[in-house]
Amino acid sequence: MIILSHLKKDLKTYIEEMLFKQNYESISVVIPTLNRCSLLQRAIESVLKQTLVPSEIIVVDNGSTDDTKKMVCSLYPNINYLTEEKSGVSAARNKGIKIAKSDWIAFLDSDDIWESEKLEKQLISYINHKTEIRFIHTNETWIRNGKFLNQMKKHQKSGGNLFNNSLKLCCISPSSSMIKKKVFEDHGFFDEKLKVCEDYDMWIRITAKEEVAYLSEPLVIKHGGHEDQLSKKYWGMDRFRIESIEKNINDNWFSREQNKLAYEILIKKLNIVISGANKRSNKKVFEEYSEKLGSWLSKSNSFQYD
Repeated sequence: MIILSHLKKDLKTYIEEMLFKQNYESISVVIPTLNRCSLLQRAIESVLKQTLVPSEIIVVDNGSTDDTKKMVCSLYPNINYLTEEKSGVSAARNKGIKIAKSDWIAFLDSDDIWESEKLEKQLISYINHKTEIRFIHTNETWIRNGKFLNQMKKHQKSGGNLFNNSLKLCCISPSSSMIKKKVFEDHGFFDEKLKVCEDYDMWIRITAKEEVAYLSEPLVIKHGGHEDQLSKKYWGMDRFRIESIEKNINDNWFSREQNKLAYEILIKKLNIVISGANKRSNKKVFEEYSEKLGSWLSKSNSFQYD
């Protein structure tokens, strides 16, 4: 009995290892970058230190003028280094997704790093999940200007049906995400027309159709405070979230109930932007978004369902 029990255990371990290896061999890491040579090297090293090394690393350079190309090609000859002439992180990510050879895509922004067991623990979560899941994200540690930050309650992560939370704000970090490539083929790629909040747009489209698995352990270290961060370049992030919600409502992407919720959030965000424009004495934005608000309010009956 003891020998038989031991054999069963060994067989179970063998099967788990085979399943693990099968999934392990199908991860592509996509790292978009622009003029972040030293930060990019730190990000790449965190990928190479993974307990589960991915099958390929794809760096998509969005027009760097520093030593990015020289650094990558000389230090990491096995990395697939690509350039993307179209401006914007969406175009860079999309190029990486399309050229990736694996079933899974794991994103990493070039100013972030991974804990060493990030990919391994995400794949274990996938294997052990009771239902079919195609999107897994993790918790994260925030560092801004060298100091650790506590996440506000509204930024705390979760899993399951995330559509409601995703509408309010971007509740998933690209660097924490591991997503089946087929998801993008089914739901579309990052919107290259959006200057920022492209991840917000992608997540509301995916979460409208799919559940998301979540690991509460912080397996990503996000570094903020850089001068080149897009959130510093553009004020009023809700302007771009409004653009995303409008687009998806008009494209009939959401269900009837999702449309109702999206409409409610849209009205709230329009009022926030109008209030902000008024405080800034920005007459142009105030008038533009006041007109938008009036237009959407005139359609309110279309979103009142029994």
